[in-house]
Amino acid sequence: MGRFNDLVVLLTGAASGIGKASILRMAEEGAAVVCADIQSEAAEATAKEARELGARAIAIGVDVSDPNSVNETVAASVAEFGRIDSLCNIAGILHFDHTHELSLERWNQILAVNLTGTFLMTQAALPHLLSSKGSLVNMASTAGQAGQPWSAAYSASKGGVLSFTRTIAVEYGRQGIRANSVSPGGIQTPITKEFKLPEGADGTLLQRIMPLDTMRPAEVAAAVVAFLASPESIHINGSDIRVDGGTLA
Repeated sequence: MGRFNDLVVLLTGAASGIGKASILRMAEEGAAVVCADIQSEAAEATAKEARELGARAIAIGVDVSDPNSVNETVAASVAEFGRIDSLCNIAGILHFDHTHELSLERWNQILAVNLTGTFLMTQAALPHLLSSKGSLVNMASTAGQAGQPWSAAYSASKGGVLSFTRTIAVEYGRQGIRANSVSPGGIQTPITKEFKLPEGADGTLLQRIMPLDTMRPAEVAAAVVAFLASPESIHINGSDIRVDGGTLA
């Protein structure tokens, strides 16, 4: 399919996991892609894979919590490709702590990347999305929709992403922008592979965040990201799609 022919996608979190899988899926379908990540070497490796699929692709090192870095990334994307048709905010971090032991530094760090980073990237790209009547896809989580133990900061950040996304959908919908989110659960990514229970945690609570069948690879969530970023989802705005194997059913 060529759903993304002549379209430009800027995606954060492109170095691995759902971000990388999404970039490669859209590159395969004709997109010109900007692979943005704080891990610049890994982002370049993703861009190289995209080019091997026949796509135009560049890599940019970005700290999504830094306004200057964000503005430079958006400017460089437009300088290279002339436009932005879709912004996908996939970059995110997660750490598990007992809430009574969660440091303010950790809380601020997680919100800075997951929530403030989503805001900064969106704000910087909005003029270009308005010009292209483009699509915004934000990475939320089942953690933002139901209680998830040991992840107060992460859950709060993803709940904020859900509300922020709906706000953009309503505020800019009549101007041609679509804003939607994806809420993964039970997806195998570097974040989940590094999962470690806090000391003394009740492991039986893990049942609350597990899919009904099995964990799935990042490509499963990437397919939904690509759908929402593409013109195929033209009549979907302000929605969240859960990709969680029935966790919250």
